[in-house]
Amino acid sequence: MKNLKAWGWVPSLFFAEGLPYVAVMTVSAIMYKKLGVSNAALAYYTAWLYLPWVIKPLWSPFVDLIKNKRWWIVSMQLLMGGGLAGIAYSIPTTFFFQTSLAFFWLLAFSSATHDIAADGFYLLGLKREEQAFFIGIRNMFYRFAVLTGQGSLIMLAGMFESYTGRIPYAWSIIFLILAFMMLGAGLWHRHILPKPAEDEQKLVGGVRFILREFGRTFVSFFQKEGVCPALIFMLTFRLGESQLVKMNSPFLLDSENAGGLALATEQLGLANTSGMIALVLGGISGGIVISKCGGLKSWLWPMTLALFLPNLVYLYMSIARPESLWTICACVSVEQLGYGFGFTAYVMFMMLFAEGKYKTSHYAICTAFMALGMMLPGMASGWIQEQIGYVQFFIWVILCGLPVFGILPFLKINTPIKMNE
Repeated sequence: MKNLKAWGWVPSLFFAEGLPYVAVMTVSAIMYKKLGVSNAALAYYTAWLYLPWVIKPLWSPFVDLIKNKRWWIVSMQLLMGGGLAGIAYSIPTTFFFQTSLAFFWLLAFSSATHDIAADGFYLLGLKREEQAFFIGIRNMFYRFAVLTGQGSLIMLAGMFESYTGRIPYAWSIIFLILAFMMLGAGLWHRHILPKPAEDEQKLVGGVRFILREFGRTFVSFFQKEGVCPALIFMLTFRLGESQLVKMNSPFLLDSENAGGLALATEQLGLANTSGMIALVLGGISGGIVISKCGGLKSWLWPMTLALFLPNLVYLYMSIARPESLWTICACVSVEQLGYGFGFTAYVMFMMLFAEGKYKTSHYAICTAFMALGMMLPGMASGWIQEQIGYVQFFIWVILCGLPVFGILPFLKINTPIKMNE
């Protein structure tokens, strides 16, 4: 509480970290659906946008070597503001899909680079006890950014669609708002971010040293005990969810003739908001039971089931076609509550697996495999849905959740290492 200046930059920094991510991963798919892009095309091309997060460990050492993290944070936020403005101005054009995708790629690489710098700066700008105090604050504001992006801004887009009668211009306004938010964040952080002495230091040895150390880090990761079951687990844990997340919004928006629920854009925003609140509650609950009720070993199977079983609500909605918005919001919330609860086990496993000499780099490699596990199945999800319809697609999603149960008995779960060890 004594570091009052940290209250000026920690919340805003991690809000600015979450906002472009949700724009790339969620808002882009909803926008393309509203602009008439097919499910196959929007799923394929937006899934490719995971690539920068898959390969970001390859250039993360150079963020340490070139300039400092403060410079990277401000520069990337200003660049992302420009990229969001580019998306806004490209939407009403004839070649909006190709042009906006190019700006989304710029946004994705900038956002992944910003993640590296922001996460590193958090460790440099705060003392150890302050890091522990602000960990909940940073996570809350990151989630608040996600809630803003896929909830409030989607509802606002629906209001603009109704008011203007022109869908492209409505979405242009939304991305202009996002652009001004990111540009404002860049100017704010240029002023408010501290200048820790450690951030001015460069790694000794230059590029050759960095490449040699990266090679050692990468090789040591694949020498860890139980690495093969761990990699299979990381790639299959969200095999069903990676496809569901690409098609849930198109399903809710699609017409009844296409097998969807025909929600208006603002109704989708409300459903996303209720789901996001449930997601946060699920994540908090997951963290509590792991820390207080027996650890990950005791909760790995229940949490995996919690991620798997709630996907049944989408199968129910595709068959029953509920007309009540509150019923739909309740179903979305149930799925997100289970996802938030179950995903906690996934994150905890990666943290424990990464423990050791190179834990920071090894955790980054784990998150790269996590992103790869989302990218590859997500690319095919739209095509699969178009071939078999929504009911069969959600059955397929449920079946894709089964393989991970075969790998759970083979996982080696490390005992957490204490902070002072």
